[in-house]
This record gives sequence, C-alpha cells and structure tokens, in this order.
Amino acid sequence: MDRQREAGTGGDEMQQKKILAVDDERHIVRLIQVNLERAGYQVITAYDGREALKKIEEEHPDLVVLDVMMPYMNGLEALKQIRANPKTRNLPVIMLTAKAQDQDVFQGYSYGVDIYLTKPFNPVELLTFVKRIFTEMEAQDDEDSVYKV
Repeated sequence: MDRQREAGTGGDEMQQKKILAVDDERHIVRLIQVNLERAGYQVITAYDGREALKKIEEEHPDLVVLDVMMPYMNGLEALKQIRANPKTRNLPVIMLTAKAQDQDVFQGYSYGVDIYLTKPFNPVELLTFVKRIFTEMEAQDDEDSVYKV
C-alpha cells in the first residue's frame, strides 16, 4: 500500500485532501482547522485575502474556506482573482462569513462561490459541505474517465 494514502473523507483517496482556511479571526481559523483535521483533512491557514492567494499558489489546496470581511484584500476580491486565474478557476470555495443579507449571498454566488455559509456556523454543517464537494468532484472525475479513450 502506498505510504501517501491517508484517511481523507472516506479512506478511498490516494492522498489526504488539503484545505485552506482563511479568516482574519484566529479563533475561527482554529475552529475550522481542528474540526477538519479531526475529519482527516490537511489544513493550511491564511489570515487575509492576499495571503490566501499566495498560499493557493504555493500550496495548491483542494478547497478553500474563505471569509469575506478581512484586511488588505477581502474575500470577494480574492474569490474574483481565484476565478479569473485559469489554474484556479475550478478550485472549490466555501464562503464562511457574517455577511448574511440576501444581497451579500447573491454577490457571493455571482462571484462564483460554491457554497455560502453564514456565521455563527455549525462545524458539522461545514464538514458536511466539504465532504459533499469532494464527493461531487470524485464523481465528476469518474464520469470524465469513463468517456476518455
């Protein structure tokens, strides 16, 4: 068995999934990190949008959990840049923010967020969405491989 094999979302994966948690509130980042690590994910962290973009380029995460209201570069601007970059345009992003008005949610989806969660949040709900995204990605990969000759 390959030493790289880790217990990601279900033990079927060849390697552990890497998630970037981004929030300027360190206790929120820690809460996300602890819960995702307990579920078997590798978690890297950033504390503003600029740092997030740098970590994405360096670390190549499989998914990003992103706050909106942060210093230096907010989460929506970071999301816009993620979607504009051909290398990261399909990177799954979960927006996790206190901005809960309808227009905020609409704006997040219009910028291309995959899931929009509001604070306060239930860590189990976040984990459920993370697992759902990875399951859908694997199903898409399986579907794509069926049609390749």
